[in-house]
Amino acid sequence: MSYPFRLLNTGRHDAFYNMGFDEALLERVSAGESPPVLRCYGWKPAAVSIGYFQKLEEEVDIAACARYGVDLVRRISGGGAVFHHEEITYSLIMPLSHPLAASSIMESYGTLCAGLTAALGLLGIEAVFAPINDILAGKGAGRKKISGNAQTRRQGCVLQHGTVLLDLDPALMFTLLRVPQEKLKGKLIDDIRARVTGLYTLLGRKIPFEEAAAAMAGGFKKALALEYVSKEISAWPEEQRALVLAKEKFAAPKWLNRR
Repeated sequence: MSYPFRLLNTGRHDAFYNMGFDEALLERVSAGESPPVLRCYGWKPAAVSIGYFQKLEEEVDIAACARYGVDLVRRISGGGAVFHHEEITYSLIMPLSHPLAASSIMESYGTLCAGLTAALGLLGIEAVFAPINDILAGKGAGRKKISGNAQTRRQGCVLQHGTVLLDLDPALMFTLLRVPQEKLKGKLIDDIRARVTGLYTLLGRKIPFEEAAAAMAGGFKKALALEYVSKEISAWPEEQRALVLAKEKFAAPKWLNRR
């Protein structure tokens, strides 16, 4: 049995558009106006996203983000602060009644993240799911984190989004994110380098965004038995709604500072 899904590659956009497009898709799927969706996208410029329940000033150095031209946005999903730079991001959106939408968030992470391990497999990379919501890549004891994921359930739907790192810059990341004590920054940078990796390192080359997106689409298709019913990349019905949400919600200080 296969499951019809729309497949969208919306390319690289700013943080506000990206979060607006996710919510616009959520609204359409919730209203029954769209089949479930897999969306692949990137971030330009770089951004820090914080989880729905986080306090901005406790997680992020706002002045540092301004200096480096890094966007700040609050997600509608939970989880921690994430620095989005060299990565490919996906969103999966489906009704709660869908066969792939497990009853518990913990169970559904295992089901849906299988698409990521399959995608990495298509690139020749061994990967495993690491509960609660991470993917580790590599072999045996040398495995490192390459993906983190977050999920929200609202409007009668599941929205899960997550990243696969292409490359990482822990020094810049900890310049933008607050650390408990400044003297710990060096240790944290070394720890990230020891525990986290990206596709550039694993493949020994700079994989183009489009190649990574194609692998992601192929992995979800293989692992979750998706059947892509549309790859239309023009005249998206969500585009105008996404622009409105980007401006009036996600770029608004009221939303960013709501906690």
